[in-house]
Amino acid sequence: MKKVFLLFIPALLIGFTACRQNRLKVDVSGIDVSVKIKRLDQDLFKVTPLNEDSILPQLKKEYGNFFNLYNYRMIRLGNPDDIQYPDYLQKFLTDPMIQKAKAAVDSVYPDLSGLEGQLTEAFKHYKYYFPDKEVPKVYTCISGFNQSVVMAQGILGISLDNYLGAGNAFYKELALPEYRRENMRPQMIAPDAMRGWAMSEYPEKLNGSKLIQHMIYQGKLMYFVDAMFPEMEDSLKIGYPAKKLEWCKKNEGAMWTYLVGHKLLFSTEHLEVLHYINPAPYTSSFTSESPGRTGVWLGWQIVRKYMRKNKEVSLEALMKDTNYSEILNRSGYNPD
Repeated sequence: MKKVFLLFIPALLIGFTACRQNRLKVDVSGIDVSVKIKRLDQDLFKVTPLNEDSILPQLKKEYGNFFNLYNYRMIRLGNPDDIQYPDYLQKFLTDPMIQKAKAAVDSVYPDLSGLEGQLTEAFKHYKYYFPDKEVPKVYTCISGFNQSVVMAQGILGISLDNYLGAGNAFYKELALPEYRRENMRPQMIAPDAMRGWAMSEYPEKLNGSKLIQHMIYQGKLMYFVDAMFPEMEDSLKIGYPAKKLEWCKKNEGAMWTYLVGHKLLFSTEHLEVLHYINPAPYTSSFTSESPGRTGVWLGWQIVRKYMRKNKEVSLEALMKDTNYSEILNRSGYNPD
């Protein structure tokens, strides 16, 4: 059984050059993929104490493994077959915060045809590069502001309550910091979902690994998103505001010089790794104008340069490659 992946996605930049566009802009018109999203966020809320005996068995059958995943890992109500489960579920469904989240989701997402179109195009690209892999079933739900995206064998689940819009009053009421709210918008669902899917298909055990290994692994995930969305703006892929994105472009060389000069690339110190990889309002070792996760951005640029210089390397080969030292060396990455 494939490992379950739970993502709190804040989000994950620099424009393609012509050669990059040519490599990733492929013809997928002949690939037969059509993503249809099943909306547990709507169906679950039809359950009442009066109809639960008939509706719950239908939901268990219709949603299968995702229903179990949702209950065990996302809203943590436990086994849907437990005799007390209907009571737990009603407490969840009638919780005032969940009710407000449901109303907000209904308002922002009356229809998911646009998202279905985006994911259809993305998974056409996925089948182009990975013809032997299966396209997962896609589900949406309300998680109570827990995981943004969950993945398991053949399953891709999306929590719509984490994508209501950066300015949504609900998020301010929850006192979520601005850098998190910036990426809790509908436009981030598709890139977040595909990055999450890449992570589930190509997981890495990086505990105790060097910072540069984390950077390049994250760069591989971002390059995967490049390939799935060759026309998408980099700011959406990485989840940076325009000013933060521009700062990275202007200071790429300075950031790299700092990491090299302070011998941080080969640090295995956990807090150092988190400092450059995890979400934050900015990277404190640089300036307050910098974004968080600058290590992810730099790793992305390393992988992009590696793939430009080594055109014989396929996307599948890249994703399977765990020789991070070789990727760094063969990239020739050394920004001014």
